[in-house]
Amino acid sequence: MLAERTAPINFMPLNNLEPFSVWSHFAALCGIPHPSLHEAALRGHLIEWANARGIESIVDAAGNLILKKPGSPGCESMPGVILQGHLDMVCQANTGTKHDFGRDPIRVAVRDGWVIADNTTLGADNGIGVALALAALEEPGLIHPPLEVLLTVNEESGMDGARGLAPGTLRGKTLINLDTEEWGHFYLGCAGGVDVEVCHDCEQQALPQDYALLRFEVGGLRGGHSGIDIHLGRGNAIKLLAEALRDLAAHTDIRLIGMQGGTARNAIPREAYAEFALPVAAAAGIDEWVQHRHGAWRERLAAKDAGVSFVCKHYDTPPDTPISHIEQEHLLAFLDTAANGVSRMSDAFPGVVDTSSNLGVANLVQGKFSATFKVRSLHDARADALADKLISRAASYALHAWKVGAYPGWTPNPSSSLLTLCQQAYTAQFGQPASLQVIHAGLECGLLAASHPHLDMISFGPDIRGAHAPGERVEIESVARCWQLLKAVLQALASGIVSSKYPPA
Repeated sequence: MLAERTAPINFMPLNNLEPFSVWSHFAALCGIPHPSLHEAALRGHLIEWANARGIESIVDAAGNLILKKPGSPGCESMPGVILQGHLDMVCQANTGTKHDFGRDPIRVAVRDGWVIADNTTLGADNGIGVALALAALEEPGLIHPPLEVLLTVNEESGMDGARGLAPGTLRGKTLINLDTEEWGHFYLGCAGGVDVEVCHDCEQQALPQDYALLRFEVGGLRGGHSGIDIHLGRGNAIKLLAEALRDLAAHTDIRLIGMQGGTARNAIPREAYAEFALPVAAAAGIDEWVQHRHGAWRERLAAKDAGVSFVCKHYDTPPDTPISHIEQEHLLAFLDTAANGVSRMSDAFPGVVDTSSNLGVANLVQGKFSATFKVRSLHDARADALADKLISRAASYALHAWKVGAYPGWTPNPSSSLLTLCQQAYTAQFGQPASLQVIHAGLECGLLAASHPHLDMISFGPDIRGAHAPGERVEIESVARCWQLLKAVLQALASGIVSSKYPPA
């Protein structure tokens, strides 16, 4: 059954896009809030949608949604195909943007060939992949093997859905992951990862008389995905803030009261602030110092993050209790020197990051400090080693740190028969081969391979830019090409024949 050619009024910009079935599903996703850990409403909508079309739906113990459709007539006994994506999205908004990700629909626009959310994340990661899979389930006339659509939960903040998928749940023999973000590439592998959590209860000391309360604010940064954007050299707001505070502390007596930066371990922090106190005499001249520091940052980041901002605000309100000098010294030194960014480039895949870390979140509230790093590597042992170094660095400053949420990478299989078929289909459709790549981001394929080792897997997707940051966008033409390729691959898997005459999207 083909979806009716209507779209919610809020998503009229999507209503005239092709392929309509894909964009119609994406519009529905934009209208139903689905942050990580809060996918129930979207899952319920999809179950109703599936039931109305006679598509079997199963919710497993982890909360994943599995939709099943028999093969086309004559293809019922063929090996099944799994289409896989995740239901949740990263929720980020620009300062000053009023948007409740738990209640408000995503506001979308179409501009210069792209669908974009100007001031929030769009959810194209992985809403477009989900929409492609749903469209395949209802495409009239599509010849296909038995289909399973696996839509996992909480991919973005812990991969809990893939981690909790019971062995033997999936019956298909091949899996197409639809969660990569650069058209024209087949992805054969991905980085594994682990989080490093840091915490410490700081000793606090009373503030002397004649100190003024100030607030540093770092902002205007582009942020981005802590995996696929980590090599771009963008500013990390937490690191910049720590650098400024540490430098200021070397010249005058500062008393750190509180700080906050970043909102997600897998997003490069765009904003951070700190509240602190200075002797009144020193505070009187701080604005000139801030302007000098701001100018140095703008020069340093001119090619990567020219919009960086740095401001100081003065307050008369009596401050909360600052932490002690020694605690302050430890915290700022740790935040300033802890590994952040690219640690190693890949030897096997030129231009691809092998190992990295991202200081994604840092908070100091009423003396309680916490921070989270996202560590990634194409080699699990290297991710573990870098995480251990961060833990050792924290310990050297008397901070408690530990590893949590480890997940394996996906090891490339260049002899994959699915890759051969997909490459043939791509060439037949577009006249040239796709490039082969691995991604420095966490796909669920590594965990799925652990629970279902028989699977032959590949990943592809449209061009998505700015995932995990406000202004996220997806290119319309590349979505149409993905849809064209997905249909061609499914038909080839059903018939064993790759055709260059499959109707384009």
